[in-house]
Order: sequence, then C-alpha cells, then structure tokens
Amino acid sequence: MRVALTIAGSDSSGGAGIQADLKTFQALGVFGTSAVTAITVQNTQQVYDIQEMRPQIVHDQITCLFDDFAIHAVKIGMVASVALIEAIADALNGIDRLPPVILDPVMISKSGYALLKPDARAALVRHLFPLARVVTPNLPEAEALLDRRVDSIDAMKAAARGISTLGAKMVVVKGGHLGAGGATDVLFDGERYRLLESERIETRSTHGTGCTFSSAIAAYMARGESFFEAVEKAKVYISGAIAHAFPLGKGCGPTHHFFDLYRKAGMEEG
Repeated sequence: MRVALTIAGSDSSGGAGIQADLKTFQALGVFGTSAVTAITVQNTQQVYDIQEMRPQIVHDQITCLFDDFAIHAVKIGMVASVALIEAIADALNGIDRLPPVILDPVMISKSGYALLKPDARAALVRHLFPLARVVTPNLPEAEALLDRRVDSIDAMKAAARGISTLGAKMVVVKGGHLGAGGATDVLFDGERYRLLESERIETRSTHGTGCTFSSAIAAYMARGESFFEAVEKAKVYISGAIAHAFPLGKGCGPTHHFFDLYRKAGMEEG
C-alpha cells in the first residue's frame, strides 16, 4: 500500500485539517500518517482558538515517520508560525529523495479566523514553496501571496504563473470564490495551463473542501499519477464528496469523504 503524510492542524469538528486528510487518504486507497502542527477549538460555525505544537515536536513527528515508512507523498496544511514553518522545512530538507509535496497555503478559516500569522507569510514562501511540487491556493490566498486582485480566469492564469515564480513548481489556483455559475480551477505546470470546470453545487456543507482537495491530489500522486491526472481525479473526488455531503452541525457542515464506499456497499447516506 502507498503511504502519504499530512502535516497539518487538528480540526475538533472532524471536517477539515488532519481529520479530513486522513479520511481522504483512506478513501482513495492510501495509508495515512500525520504530523500535528496545532490543535484547534472549532466546530462547523467557527474557529475559536488555536494551540500550536512545539516546533521540535512537529519536526520529530516528521523525521520519525520517514525513518519507519516509505512515504510516497506529503501534504502540508495549516502551519501558523515562522517557527513551525522552519521546523518543517528543516525536517523535509533532511530527507533523501523527498516525495512530492503538496502545499495548501491555508491562511484564513471560512469564519474569518487567521490561521497564518502575518509575519509567517514570507517564511512560508521562502522555506516551503521551494520544497513543494504543487501549491493549491484559493483566490483570497492567491491575492494575499501576490498582493493583487484575482477576479477572472485570465487573472487566475497570471496568478498561477506569478506564484510559480515564488518557487512552486506547479500551481492550482482554485476558483470556488470566483462567484461565476461554475467552479473553474486553473492548473499550471510551469509551461502549460489547463482549466478544470465543474458545476457549482449549492450546499452549506463545504467545511474542509480545500484540505480534502489538496490531500486528494497528494493521494493520487502517491499512487503515481502525474500532476494533471492527479488534480483532475482529485477534482472529481471533491465534487462527489460535496454533492453527497452530510447536513451536520449548525454552520458549514463536512463533506462526505466515503461517499463512493457507501455507494458500493449500498449504505444509506443520511
């Protein structure tokens, strides 16, 4: 079995963070391991507080896993501070033949809670972008990284190229915030663009979609898929997880990570 590692924060409501990543890995046939960067106090309505792990603990979680497992992909999610970013970079830089790293530059929660400290943004770019095979910003994150508006497909293409100049080898600019009739993502491999279009699904259950999408890319790359193939399959997966989402909680509910397994087993989803 292929193995993936998620380096991210814990979501107490189970819909995002390492919980979403591990569910996604398992749903896509990849064994999941984890290095926890922070504990969050959150539910479907909002994030209330964050307690970061000690940087050395995060560093050692990563190195001990690589000492024991053959890891085929790494997904990085919420890393809130400069110290955590530096610890992760130090750990990954010490790995011989580092597998593909998929970096989701998580900056702010859906409820507006800052998940990346202002002084950590430059450190994220400086230390982790050069290690990343793929970076997956949404539109607000792309705007923050480039300090300019990204409000059209052409602007998304320019943003993808601009983010690649920051050190990322390949970029997926997610278009869910564009507000158009569909949901179009822009993929850029350093030379070629590709647009991925899907129907916009009207639902409140979108908690953890960014985490799930990036971890799905990691899972497919762990299984040996190319960049474009992995992202295309991840797009199909996250669309299905949203379409079959659970109406749980009073806010933005979680997606259904095991929708296909339920379908094959003939299980009720409600």
